Amino acid sequence: MKIILDFLERLGEYLRMVVEVTWLSIRHPPEWKLICAQLFDIGVLSLPVVAITGLSTGMVLAAQAFFQLSDKGLTGTTGLMVCKSMFVELGPILTAFMITGRVGAAICAELGSMKVTEQLDALSSMAVDPLRFLVAPRFIAMIVMVPILTIFSCAMGVLGGFLVAVDLYGMTPQDFFAPLPIYINWFDIFSGLSKSLVFGFLIVSISCFRGMMTRGGAAGVGRATTNSVVVCYSAILISNFLLTIALNAAYWMIVNDRQS
Repeated sequence: MKIILDFLERLGEYLRMVVEVTWLSIRHPPEWKLICAQLFDIGVLSLPVVAITGLSTGMVLAAQAFFQLSDKGLTGTTGLMVCKSMFVELGPILTAFMITGRVGAAICAELGSMKVTEQLDALSSMAVDPLRFLVAPRFIAMIVMVPILTIFSCAMGVLGGFLVAVDLYGMTPQDFFAPLPIYINWFDIFSGLSKSLVFGFLIVSISCFRGMMTRGGAAGVGRATTNSVVVCYSAILISNFLLTIALNAAYWMIVNDRQS
């Protein structure tokens, strides 16, 4: 029972922080220079790791698809499998994982260090709201940059798949891209971007909350950082499943309504 009560208490504190930060971001947004600094840190500095992740994933997808389908005469669908997988699932998921490891952990560690060294209390004593000064810029920047990074990751994945299929296995560019306009529609793009938006929200909110709730000195910072990464990964996977079910159900409802 105590575990359940503690969980509900933490959940209530988390939801209260989310509501307060959302309200501050809308009604009293932080200074633009603070947001720009976070946009650069979260977005620009994440480009190399996102590029490597997307490129390597697309190359592996193309190699596996071509190998598995070659004896069935379906190698012409290699480009479709690469693009569909990157746009709908792997692009958003892998980008979120990379951002969690590179940015989410850093946010939690930074805020946790400020918490245990009483820097957050010092800001409050100077009439500076830590949520508006520290959390809101990261909140805004993460929600903006994760979808953009997801698009970049998908583009790199398609490039990697194209290079392997065309340069290594001898497919023509026309064969690689021909099925895409037929089998990839607006829903696939919308689905991936919707997931990335939710993932960005979960990463920044969980990382900031765990950082600001840190206790126990340097050891507590390490525990909070590890826990925030684990919770972010779990939340991303669970929300991905729920979003997939909800988006697919909504899509079929729209299709059936149009047909009727």
